[in-house]
Amino acid sequence: SRCLIIILLDSGTKCSSLAQARAVWQLILADPAPMTGLVELVVDAPAKAEREQGRCGDRSRSPKKNLQAQVRVPATPCSPRSQKPTLEDAEVDDGYSAQQIFESSAGFSGYTYDDLICLPGHIGFGVHDVELSSKFTKAISLRTPIVSSPMDTVTESGMAIAMALEGGIGVIHSNLSLHDQVSEVQRVKRFRNGFITDPVCLGPTMLLSELDALRTRCGFSGFPVTEDGRMGSKLLGLISRRDIDFVENRASTRVGQLMTRLADLVTAEEGVELAQAHELLRTSRKGKLPIVTKQGRLVALVARTDLKKQADFPLATKDSRNNLRVAAAVGTRPDDRNRVRALAAAGVDAIVVDSSQGDSVFQHEMVRWMKTEFPELQVIGGNVVTRLQAKHLIDSGVDALRVGMGIGSICTTQEVCACGRAQASAVYHVSRLARAHGVPIIADGGINSPGHIVKALCLGAGAVMCGSLLAGTEESPGEYFFSDGGVRLKRYRGMGSIDAMKKGSDDRYFGTGSVVKVAQGVAGTVQDKGSVHRYLPYLVQGVKHGMQDIGASSVTQLQEQL
Repeated sequence: SRCLIIILLDSGTKCSSLAQARAVWQLILADPAPMTGLVELVVDAPAKAEREQGRCGDRSRSPKKNLQAQVRVPATPCSPRSQKPTLEDAEVDDGYSAQQIFESSAGFSGYTYDDLICLPGHIGFGVHDVELSSKFTKAISLRTPIVSSPMDTVTESGMAIAMALEGGIGVIHSNLSLHDQVSEVQRVKRFRNGFITDPVCLGPTMLLSELDALRTRCGFSGFPVTEDGRMGSKLLGLISRRDIDFVENRASTRVGQLMTRLADLVTAEEGVELAQAHELLRTSRKGKLPIVTKQGRLVALVARTDLKKQADFPLATKDSRNNLRVAAAVGTRPDDRNRVRALAAAGVDAIVVDSSQGDSVFQHEMVRWMKTEFPELQVIGGNVVTRLQAKHLIDSGVDALRVGMGIGSICTTQEVCACGRAQASAVYHVSRLARAHGVPIIADGGINSPGHIVKALCLGAGAVMCGSLLAGTEESPGEYFFSDGGVRLKRYRGMGSIDAMKKGSDDRYFGTGSVVKVAQGVAGTVQDKGSVHRYLPYLVQGVKHGMQDIGASSVTQLQEQL
């Protein structure tokens, strides 16, 4: 045998030959008390090389043959037969680290979320002690690490408001005109919990017959009346059911003739706190409280029927002015620079450069321009799936990265273009590089359950971006309809689908000037999921239970354990 047994003694003596080792081993068997070191079986390099080349008799491929065998020698006298080895931490750790899985020299596989499972750890805390706070960008933190995707069937102002109230954030899609996208951002920034910031307003010349049709369509009966019938113009009065119920000639009677005029209303000035507004409603016994500027322009409305519905949102994502945070998506066309200027003026907190392949000269230039023009504006680059792609965008100055390519439920990029990467591998590799530069990453796509969220956070993501998981909620754009089987549905489509491309999203796939459109997504339907305010807490609780089972009480600890 060309193997040497090395015995470490108290004195540090080492046996350099097999004969010496055998002699010392006989001494140990006779009296183990002096021996407090380790006995190790070490294979020397020449013998190992011979076995690998097939010249050695032992051709076993078992990995155990290549491991060092360690046996603890007790410090107190005992018989050899009663001697029991003590297990070291390494001997009871029977899982694999992320580095072993993703960076093995023999591994050529890409892993999806479903290819991996997290082993349970020790639970020393309650599920209520799990803390989910993490980074969305360098300067923006989220208490709920979930982001709604910039898709035209997922995120507009309603979804963005709900996501921010629950501790996440929404990204307003760019399949809108510049004016409409800015208006969506402004609705989010103006929102105050309990205040109706976009009430339906009437003009004084509207006929009661038209008002009847509006009441049926909207489902409520009280409306503010303004000079031009729009929000933000001068308030003239309010009209409610009791003002018009007994009027017979509805085809010729106008709203301005019957409304309760401004002089008879109780109003509050802009800046009033919600508690003060509620108190005014209680003491005045009015149904609605208009909030007006010093010039008398309507800016909000508080309704008595909402008093019992108001809930506090302690996790809400807010800026330094106590306004909800919101992000918006833009492309890389030259005209999109005007869009960025308008969004920045509207108070947007972050800009997402929306592209299926983010490592392009167009995005690099766009990112550098935004960081030069608006240094405080948070810029999110992507999408990327490799370290090289990530490095180029980090060098350009991004504050966060979107990771994922072709793995969404309605995305067909990998099939159509033969380009992409399995999502778990992409998140791990990009996060390793990004973390070294202090850049958070957002795992975008492939999230179908709370378990997938846990895995994405494990692998280094600061937040996850969800499309199909949030589509179908009450706050997502679009109308509900019923299938033949009576199931309540909403439409959902990929931004690479032909329908979405016709509205402008083809820039995301570098197809603006193409006559022939190549679809990289499909359209479909999703089942009704109810309100985000009920659905998101369910997802969050599932994530917390998963982290508790793993034995991690925070996102940072979760990533360190992996």
